[in-house]
Amino acid sequence: MNKTIKTTLLVILILVLTLSLAACRNKTAEASPSPSASASAAPTVDNPTIRLSTTTSVNDSGLMAYLQPYFEQDTGYKLEITSAGTGAAIEKGKTGDADILLVHAKASEEEFIKEGYSKERIPFMYNYFIIAGPKDDPAGVKSSATAADAFKKIADGNYTFISRGDDSGTNKAELNVWKATGLSPDPAKDTWYISAGQGMGACLNMAEEKQAYILTDKATFLTNKKTLENLLEKSEDMKNTYSMLIISTDKWPDTNVAGAQAFVDWMTGSKGKELINSYGVKDYGEQLFFTID
Repeated sequence: MNKTIKTTLLVILILVLTLSLAACRNKTAEASPSPSASASAAPTVDNPTIRLSTTTSVNDSGLMAYLQPYFEQDTGYKLEITSAGTGAAIEKGKTGDADILLVHAKASEEEFIKEGYSKERIPFMYNYFIIAGPKDDPAGVKSSATAADAFKKIADGNYTFISRGDDSGTNKAELNVWKATGLSPDPAKDTWYISAGQGMGACLNMAEEKQAYILTDKATFLTNKKTLENLLEKSEDMKNTYSMLIISTDKWPDTNVAGAQAFVDWMTGSKGKELINSYGVKDYGEQLFFTID
């Protein structure tokens, strides 16, 4: 075979190999798209920042951190989240430092609307408060029919109880249970009753250290669980409903109403509901929040 023919065959072989490699790369790219390629591009919006003021239990449970990237990818909005007790969270709505609230204190929410700061309360999910305490349960909370019965046993035995004491939705729920018992423990006089003035996570840590009783939402309890046990839940006086309230432009004209409404629509839509209902199942073996149909 002369030199010219050899050179020609070599060039043809190189071209064939090059085309084969290119085809393989294209097939691989089609079979394994990058995350950015597989995810639909988020739409562009004029005012992208939504200021969400929410309660510590939603943040301490990890729910918002879980939902935020999905919401932002789907809508093009960016959530600016601050969390505090419900009383402080609602106050941000009153001062114009929020576009939307996500809280869980019905009476306070209705008063907020009555004062003209929002036009509508939108209940969209719930879980249950529980009474947690030491495993040996010296007060006998586990045998109680209601939270009020359990609280009375704790007070009668002067067993240590940790209260949020921070005007949060959980604190308000706790005070309502005490009201049902006809008792009103005073931290200045009743040494067994400790008013912490802190968020749910910090209070659970305190209850753990002191092996005390505490009222907590179940989601935060499961995400912070140590040796305390869930002693009582799902009695009718323990349901914990979360609502959204868009801040009215009548009070604060610069409210990002379009962004707030997009958040409401997404949270109450099929994808938001699916994500909320599935949260916690993989890590804790049970659902932490339940959407309202």
